[in-house]
Amino acid sequence: MTTLDHPRIRKEEIPNLTFHKDIDVEQDENIISKLETATRLGNGYHSKVNIYFVADQGPMSVLTTIWATGTKYICLKGGIWLPISRIEHIESY
Repeated sequence: MTTLDHPRIRKEEIPNLTFHKDIDVEQDENIISKLETATRLGNGYHSKVNIYFVADQGPMSVLTTIWATGTKYICLKGGIWLPISRIEHIESY
């Protein structure tokens, strides 16, 4: 998986995306564990992760800090929410 497959966008663009379509996303089997780890690193060390996800507009990626992981959404720095069901994979830096 590369940013060529998933063009990188700025996190501030995420609120302009939609997540209404019924899209089957192939997720990393350990996605929740990885999101929780990334959240701890984000809160403790302001560590960024590259998040590969699929919006209704197509596949995308964003380099950002995760502040919170809930049951259905993650909250990114700046109060931006992203549905966990649309996240394919994350990479820590």
